[in-house]
Amino acid sequence: MRTIKREILTIVLWSVAIVLVFMFGLWIWGAWHDDWSGYNASLTISDGVCNIAVVPIIGDIIPYALTDQDESGSESHSYTNSNDVLSTLRMAEDDQNIKGILVRIDSSGGSPVASEIISNGFKRSLLPVVALIREIGTSGAYLAATGANTIIASPFSDIGSIGITMSYLENTAKNIKDGLQYIPLASAQFKDYGDPDKPLTYAERILLERDLKIYHEQFVKEVAENRNLPIEQVAKLADGSSMPGVLALENKLIDALGDQETARAWFAERLDMSPKEVVFCE
Repeated sequence: MRTIKREILTIVLWSVAIVLVFMFGLWIWGAWHDDWSGYNASLTISDGVCNIAVVPIIGDIIPYALTDQDESGSESHSYTNSNDVLSTLRMAEDDQNIKGILVRIDSSGGSPVASEIISNGFKRSLLPVVALIREIGTSGAYLAATGANTIIASPFSDIGSIGITMSYLENTAKNIKDGLQYIPLASAQFKDYGDPDKPLTYAERILLERDLKIYHEQFVKEVAENRNLPIEQVAKLADGSSMPGVLALENKLIDALGDQETARAWFAERLDMSPKEVVFCE
C-alpha cells in the first residue's frame, strides 16, 4: 500500500514539475519574442489625452531592424521596419485610450514581403486604420496602404506604381577593364544567376522574368482584393507608372483627397465623436 502511495506521489510531483517547467518556458519564449519584435506590453502610446495613434512609414520599407553596421554611412537615409510597425499596432490595440490609427506615408516602397506584412497588419487590426499618403506612396508603400480602412491623399501626392523591379548593374565590362576574371563555381545551373559579376544568360533571364510575372500578378491580386476592385481594372493600371492624387481618386486607388484634418473628420464620423475630440498622438 505504501509503495502505491509513494508511486502516486512521485507521479504527482513529476506532473507539477513538468507544468512548472512548461510555464517557465512559455514565459521565457514570450520575453524573447517581445524583445525580438520590439514589443513591450508595459509601454503605452497615449498620454491620457490623445486617442489616435500615429504610425509613420517613411523611406525604404524593410523586413528587419538595421544593425549599427548597416546604418553606417547612411545617416541621411530613412527606413521603416515592418516589425516596428506591427509592434506599434499591438501597443495601440493594448492602450485603452487609443481608438484608431493614422498611418502617415512618405515612401516609394521597398521589400514586397515587408510591405505585405504591414498591409496584413492593418487589415487584422482591431482598430480603424486611415492611411494618409503625403508626398509619395508608391509601389510597396501603396500596397501597405491598401490594408487600411480608407486611403486619403493630397491632389499632389504621387501614388501607385504597381509593379516589381529586379534590375541591377552588371560589372562584367568594368571587371575586364580592371583585369578581373569571374570564375564560375556553382553546384547547380542557376545557383549564381543574377550575379552582377557575370553576364546574364538567356536561360537566366527567362527564369527572372518568370519570377517577375508571378510577383507582379500577386501584387495586382492583393491590391484588387484590398481595394475591392475588379482585378482586370487593377491590371490595366499596373504598368509601373505612378499618378497624382486626383487621378488616383478617379481610378479608385484612394478614397478621398485631403490632409490630416480630412482624416480627423473620418475618425470623428467612424467613432461617433466630434472632430475636436479626435486627438492625434504626436
